[in-house]
Amino acid sequence: MIKEFREFIARGNVMDMAVGIIIGAAFTAIVTSLVDDLINPIIGLITGGMDFTNMYVVMSGDVPAGASLQAARDSGAAVFAYGSFLMAVLNFLIVAWVVFLLVKAVNRAKEAAMGAEEKPAEEPAGPTQEELLAQIRDLLAAKG
Repeated sequence: MIKEFREFIARGNVMDMAVGIIIGAAFTAIVTSLVDDLINPIIGLITGGMDFTNMYVVMSGDVPAGASLQAARDSGAAVFAYGSFLMAVLNFLIVAWVVFLLVKAVNRAKEAAMGAEEKPAEEPAGPTQEELLAQIRDLLAAKG
C-alpha cells in the first residue's frame, strides 16, 4: 500500500494539481481584494452607495426596521438574503472574467513562445473537392 501511495504521489499530475491548488488559494486573496477594494466601491458609487449585502426579506420572525442582515439572523428570524446572493453571483462573474483574461493571456504567451521557437510545418494541401469528384468520375468510367 505504501508503494502504491508513493507511485501516486510521484505522478506528475498530482504535483501539477497541488501547485494549481496552492496558486489558486493565493490568487483568491488577490481576487477578493480586487472585488472588495476596487470593484465594490465603484458599484457603490454607481448605485448611490447602496449596499447589496444587507438586502433581505423577513420570512418569519420580528426584526427591527433598518437592521443589518447579521442582526436579523442573530435575532433568529428566517430571512431571504437575496442581496448576499446577488453579491456572490457578482463576485463569481468577476472571478470568472479575471480567470478568462488570465487564461487568454497565458495562451497568447504560449503561442508567441511557440512561434518564436519553431513554427509547425504546414501540411500539404489535399486535393480539392472538384479533383476528388473528377477522380471518382474517372474510376466509374473505367469500370463501365
